[in-house]
Amino acid sequence: MAFLEIDNLHKTFGAGVAVHHFDMKIERGEFITFLGPSGCGKTTVLRMIAGFETPTRGTIRLDGRDVTHLRTRDRVVGMVFQAYALFPNMTVAQNIGFALKVAKRSQKEMDKRVAEMLELIKLPHLAQRYPWQLSGGQQQRVALARALANKPQVLLLDEPLSALDAKIRVSLREDIRALQRELGITSIFVTHDQEEALSISDRIVVMNDGRVEQVGTPLDIYNFPRTRFVASFVGTLNILSGRVIDAATGRIAMEGQEIVTSRPLSSDDAGKERTLAVRPEAIMLEAPAAGRNTLAATVEEISFLGAVVRIRARVNRAVVSLDVFNDPGRKLPERGQTVALGFSHDNLLVLDEVPRA
Repeated sequence: MAFLEIDNLHKTFGAGVAVHHFDMKIERGEFITFLGPSGCGKTTVLRMIAGFETPTRGTIRLDGRDVTHLRTRDRVVGMVFQAYALFPNMTVAQNIGFALKVAKRSQKEMDKRVAEMLELIKLPHLAQRYPWQLSGGQQQRVALARALANKPQVLLLDEPLSALDAKIRVSLREDIRALQRELGITSIFVTHDQEEALSISDRIVVMNDGRVEQVGTPLDIYNFPRTRFVASFVGTLNILSGRVIDAATGRIAMEGQEIVTSRPLSSDDAGKERTLAVRPEAIMLEAPAAGRNTLAATVEEISFLGAVVRIRARVNRAVVSLDVFNDPGRKLPERGQTVALGFSHDNLLVLDEVPRA
């Protein structure tokens, strides 16, 4: 049995459906990220786990206990909000100890735990300061310590880094991951930032329009997106279209040229148009070679992006982008030049479509 089980969770607000049939099993100590655009339902799921929203239907079980209709205080969860939500009239130490005070812990126990949390977030010297005397990053560390002070079973983080500047975001997300590993606490992190999700997660749940599009490790989500949405939302991807010539051998006609997948396709796909995808970094400028897909293309644009040079080439009606490392010794093609674009069969993805109920 998984530590946290979410079964057929569904949430409506009036006539609108915010979450459709959400299912998830999360193991003890996992770091899970809900990733998707604004309005996709990720925060609504988090709030139902926390007890701030009641599911229209479905079940939430935590460590074998049905918590679907329990109050937040009875679930033993910790929540970190986007806007810090610190009490302005309390010191750092008082903010961290607030949940312990509500739980009627002894003063000695509270003082000990607050001191432990201050050491954990490396801010013991700021214990008597007020939130307005702290930087944004320091305030979010205090919010994290407050959420952890009562030893929750699950830590929930609702876009906790979105109000911070880029440099602090990178540093703090690394700190959050390090703390999570040190404490071994089951955590769910909500973000719309794909880089955050890819860099810190054990598994990622990609959501769109209230539905789960794909669940997988960061490597799986990036390298093997199942749907057009996941492919376009996570990283940069060339989205193409091709007609299946021979499903058994994976042969596909794309803009008058033939390419091959690494695996057979379903016999139902024979003669059908399918959505294809390939990452820019998987494509190389190279002569045709056995066991590789090759497309004849014409260079349209070359963009210098620092460490990477992005080349945009046209294959009949389709435009394909490829990335090459910036090597001063490399001779780049010129605009209008005909080139061969090569990529392995493994790098050609045939995307599915998620059925809509």
